[in-house]
Amino acid sequence: MTWHVAEDDIRAYATGELAPPLLWSADTHLAGCGECRSRLRAAVDPVALDAGWERLDAELDAPRPGLFERLLVRLGVADHTARLLSATPVLRRSWLLAVMSLLVITVLAVHTVDRPALFLALAPLLPLAGVALSYGPGLDPTFEMAVVAPMHGFRLLMIRTVAVLTTGLAFNGLATLALPGYGLLALTWLLPALALTATGLALTPRLGPVLAPALVAGSWVTLLVVAEQYSRETLAPFTVYGQSAAAAVAVLAGLLLHQSRDRFDARPLGGFPGGGAE
Repeated sequence: MTWHVAEDDIRAYATGELAPPLLWSADTHLAGCGECRSRLRAAVDPVALDAGWERLDAELDAPRPGLFERLLVRLGVADHTARLLSATPVLRRSWLLAVMSLLVITVLAVHTVDRPALFLALAPLLPLAGVALSYGPGLDPTFEMAVVAPMHGFRLLMIRTVAVLTTGLAFNGLATLALPGYGLLALTWLLPALALTATGLALTPRLGPVLAPALVAGSWVTLLVVAEQYSRETLAPFTVYGQSAAAAVAVLAGLLLHQSRDRFDARPLGGFPGGGAE
């Protein structure tokens, strides 16, 4: 080296006070000069240097918000709420693509057999499954994080339920548009979907996040099988009386869910998966 950074410039560089063009020259020179880097190391406050490395490590280790999380923040959702929502398993791309594929196949099958019963039977189950998989130990990989979050468990459940329901109902609605020949009959899945989802949530504190939706789904399938035996045209759940019953069940289940809201803050029986009972 024919020259080295002046001592005054070294001290100014260490404190961030060195201005261009001397700053640019010092940057270039320090990259190739070990002697000047040693002088710079001696001129830097060790405490400030350690603090700078800690900030850098924290920035590098910080999780990068995804597209969905950034969109929620732009819409006014709080950062911590957006993070918990974006961690919902059934809002991931793989689940959404699976739901879309299933709906497309179902709509194609309906056009083939010219009966909407297959779509009407499946559509109410998708929101139920989505909500069931969005909260609970063993189903949600971020359940422990959700439990310790500074948020009422019931509120988190409702936030995720609204997000999952909105997504699921939107997909079902798009699939309904592909069945214009059936008129209002193609929309009769909506009230059963709300009734099944609300009932599954209301039973979750008592039966658990797996058994409750499974029991509700099994009851729905059984009801359809029985209705098929006694109906020649439209199945009973999709008639005016069936729709009225579904609305009543949805309201009743919603009331029961609100009454049991505090149970969603309780620790899972036996502790968390993979941990002790403490």
